[in-house]
Amino acid sequence: MTLPFFVYGTLRPGEPNHDSFLRGRTHTEEPARLTGAVLYDGPGYPYAVEEPGGMVTGDLITPVPDAYDELLTVLDRLEEYAPGNARNLYERVSREVVRDTDGAALRAWVYVAAPAVAARLRMRGKLIEGGDWLARG
Repeated sequence: MTLPFFVYGTLRPGEPNHDSFLRGRTHTEEPARLTGAVLYDGPGYPYAVEEPGGMVTGDLITPVPDAYDELLTVLDRLEEYAPGNARNLYERVSREVVRDTDGAALRAWVYVAAPAVAARLRMRGKLIEGGDWLARG
């Protein structure tokens, strides 16, 4: 399934991993929101944890078609995601996100905290109030 990516941390424009992984591979980058999730501070990067009523601010990244497969592989590696691996830190899931520019709802790939990581964060993690990695204190 070919979907855009919703990024909310170090892959956002201006953040450290954006240039390393996305520069030259994107067709569009637009502000967007993910509802039904909250953001926790990780060691230098955030985790989105699915939570009813929450909202995460980020960007909807639409890859250049010729770069899609390569980008999917690179981002899975960056997020240490492998389908079906119980030791994943993140899971890549398809979720609805809302584009800020026009309010359109679109499906996108989102890397959310894997179940074991999410459980630990809910118990002991530091919540990023407002769900915006760039506005954290």
